[in-house]
Amino acid sequence: MKKRLFFLTLFSIMMTFFLTSVKSVSADEKTYQIGTDVTFAPFEFQNDNKEYVGIDIDLLKAIAKDQGFDVNIRALGFDSSIQGVQSGQLDGMIAGMSITDERKKSFDFSDPYFDSGIQMAVKGDDTSISSYEDLKGKIVGAKVGTESATFLDENKDKYGYTVKTYDDATGLYGAIDNGTVQAIFDDYPVLGYAITKGQDLKLVGDAEKGNSYGFAVKKGQNTELLEKFNAGLKKLKASGEYDKIVANYISSTTSTSDSSSEMKKITPKKDTYVIASDSAFAPFEFQNSSNEYVGIDVDLLKRAAELQGFNIEFKFIGFSAAVQAVEGNQADGMIAGMTITDERKNSFDFSNAYFQSGIQIAVKKDNTSIKSYEDLKGKTVGAKVGTESADFLAANKDKYGFKVKNYDAADQLYEAVKVGAVDAIMDDYPVIGYAISQGQELATPIAKESGGEYGFAVKKGQNSELIDMFNEALAEMKRTGEYDQIVNKYISNGSETAAEKTEKADNSTLWGILQNNYQQLLAGLGKTMVLALVSFALALVVGVIFGLMSVAPIKAVRIVASIYVDIIRGIPMMVLAFFIFFGLSGATGITIPDFAAGIITLTLNASAYIAEIVRGGINAVPVGQMEASRSLGLSYGRTMQKIILPQAIKIMIPSFVNQFVISLKDTTIISVIGVVELLQTGKIIVASTLQSTYVYFIIAVMYLIIITVLTRIAKVLEKKVK
Repeated sequence: MKKRLFFLTLFSIMMTFFLTSVKSVSADEKTYQIGTDVTFAPFEFQNDNKEYVGIDIDLLKAIAKDQGFDVNIRALGFDSSIQGVQSGQLDGMIAGMSITDERKKSFDFSDPYFDSGIQMAVKGDDTSISSYEDLKGKIVGAKVGTESATFLDENKDKYGYTVKTYDDATGLYGAIDNGTVQAIFDDYPVLGYAITKGQDLKLVGDAEKGNSYGFAVKKGQNTELLEKFNAGLKKLKASGEYDKIVANYISSTTSTSDSSSEMKKITPKKDTYVIASDSAFAPFEFQNSSNEYVGIDVDLLKRAAELQGFNIEFKFIGFSAAVQAVEGNQADGMIAGMTITDERKNSFDFSNAYFQSGIQIAVKKDNTSIKSYEDLKGKTVGAKVGTESADFLAANKDKYGFKVKNYDAADQLYEAVKVGAVDAIMDDYPVIGYAISQGQELATPIAKESGGEYGFAVKKGQNSELIDMFNEALAEMKRTGEYDQIVNKYISNGSETAAEKTEKADNSTLWGILQNNYQQLLAGLGKTMVLALVSFALALVVGVIFGLMSVAPIKAVRIVASIYVDIIRGIPMMVLAFFIFFGLSGATGITIPDFAAGIITLTLNASAYIAEIVRGGINAVPVGQMEASRSLGLSYGRTMQKIILPQAIKIMIPSFVNQFVISLKDTTIISVIGVVELLQTGKIIVASTLQSTYVYFIIAVMYLIIITVLTRIAKVLEKKVK
């Protein structure tokens, strides 16, 4: 017994030692997942070789090497890194993170590794601001949630300035470039780095002492990682290695050569990238007199593709459809005057901003009663649904006492102010400017409001090289002046050159619309007819099959037919189109072309109604004929073929023709998934001419002629059959 107890004790000691050793080895071999910002130069950013470098990155790698542990650095962005640490997906983060009492509630911090500070900067040629007192009456910018923003909020009443915050550095530095703000505040090393990289800025005053930066882990966790970081940091400072790392970025930036401004070529990962866009949003994308898509967005991306050497295939399918196409993996990216917002960043990754937008009030040219927001009291102001304009109006309607009326599309909005349905409208200022250049009788009596920034977008976490290629090309176009040429081509001069205007008829007349756009209209009509004919032919086959099933003598077959008809008729056709085009593609990964999705939608929808027509036609034949035929020995199938169906078809023909007319008109619904049929063609023409009355009148007449002809043919056919 004692011997057994001795061996058990010895075995327990050995197992404890073994498990402890394994645990120790496991801990030593652990690779820590460390989050960092995407770009916060000079602390973390990508170099020419697309490698992440910077003070934070180099410092952490040096400490890891010294302390004998491995790190996997993940550039997720500041906010995502915070959430990653809090959720346990990351072991720590280093991202120029200020040590604050508020953050200490959720994080444990290392010893400070950098003593930061904030400073003011103005444009290089600005001599009007030399102190905080000079900021009175001016607008000062900062990034949201930073020490700079907090400092500005605390001192705005003291110095009399207005604060405007931005989500990222691109927006902040772009704002001072274009004069939206007169000064900005940011961390002083970031400002210094921006200046040495060619930003036209100069520092004003002394830096305000800020909080120190620290390496962070979730509170109460990974304490051994903090201990290793602190120990390594202490050794690096003692050896002078720390100073070398910092000096490599802070001091050496003053001697950076102009070569840093040269465009870096990115290697594309696909032969051709599919890019979705709006179908009509002049001057950003629209069809010109040659029926080619042009505009700021189109020209910028085409030029970016040329500069970076990648191929693109545009799909102009409308804004909502483009968003869903990217989310459903039917497009690799989208460019459609898309405002960069925090909400959209949850689903998309954006490029650097390529256009600083703004919103503005417009009224009829002869309206002299509206000169300020106060003059809108008691009046109705229109805007497009879901836009910055709509949000601005909703936020200020009580303040100024006006009513808001929302419209789905630009043509509806501009027609509303034209006919007096609203007293004023609000829209993006370049769109209003384009409308005026195209002959719209509008005036802009109130200065524009600063708006959001437009960005090129890809699905979150995908096609990052596409964003990199666009950013590099955009920077190159701005450096060479090509960017300004592209923008000014549309903002200043409208959509056409002088030569194009002399060749075209006047779009302000009905004949001019026809003369300039008849080819587009005929092409749209052709696609409408193909949609209707092909889908109806297929629907006849499917509908007749289910119609016969619905009167079959076998109950199970009748139930299947009934379920099919109830499901298809119970789903609105627009919802069905969205499900087939976007839903199935997202669920299966198989891309269904928009035209094919339109055919399938129309076929399914019409077949359910045709099945009911067939059932009703067969049931309209007296029951006695079936009974008499069966009593004479004919089979059920033979009776249907020779006696019932010939009579039922005569009854069904008028309903079939009527269903075809309905299918023809239903093709207009298919435009929601980007099929450019007759109605969508009209919308595109309206976007470039802004003559909705004439265009929709022409389309209505075209539908009326086609449907009248079909109705006449149906009546002749009906008479011949009878």
